[in-house]
Amino acid sequence: MNGRPANKKFYIMKKRNPHQADPDGILLIDKPKEWTSHDIVAKIRNAFNLNKVGHGGTLDPNATGLITILIGRGTKISAKIMGGDKTYEGEILFGVETDSQDTDGETVAEKDASDITEEQVRKEMKSVIGDQMQMPPMVSAIKKNGVALYKLARKGQEIERDPRFIHIYKFALHDFSAPRATFEVMCTKGTYVRTIAHDLGKRLGCGACLSELRRTKSSEFEISNAWNLDDVLKWDRKELTKNIISTNQ
Repeated sequence: MNGRPANKKFYIMKKRNPHQADPDGILLIDKPKEWTSHDIVAKIRNAFNLNKVGHGGTLDPNATGLITILIGRGTKISAKIMGGDKTYEGEILFGVETDSQDTDGETVAEKDASDITEEQVRKEMKSVIGDQMQMPPMVSAIKKNGVALYKLARKGQEIERDPRFIHIYKFALHDFSAPRATFEVMCTKGTYVRTIAHDLGKRLGCGACLSELRRTKSSEFEISNAWNLDDVLKWDRKELTKNIISTNQ
């Protein structure tokens, strides 16, 4: 099942044996749509009766791809994993702006984008490569005075945010067929790809939002080495231990 389960019992944890040692390391998961990063952590913790489980960087619920699950002493390198560069593939929808900067949000503006050319898109993509300051979206988990911005956004509030320094190493067009374009982007931690899409639409004068996103690399880890979640949940602890990446190497 790829959808996020509605049953609240999903979050009830089994009674753990405090004397049972967890395996230590990193488990690479190919996150399906509709699951939050917290969902994945909770499901794996409960399935294997683990004491310490975390992750090395969130993905939005409707994004897919690589998520690094940290187990046992692997949780100690959370900051290192989160601090690594990321690579994504995705799709941009031109002519539509939303309040979340992706297709999960409410449409706030629409404009005909049929006259946008491939050459224009490539030129604007190339112009954003390098160092820059990025304004985080209101619909984000960033906290202002202890309150997550997305909670304020739900109340119709928009507050002043501080821009963040990011670096875009690569922003390449894969395919263009108006009003959609597929792309690959390589960037530093904390980069909002939906904001990259939104800002691209602004520069082109037609508006845009992110319609698909898949993370293919996080730090040195690649999606090609990730496990399907359904397959992992069929393992026992012995198989889990065999398949996680050691953090002692």
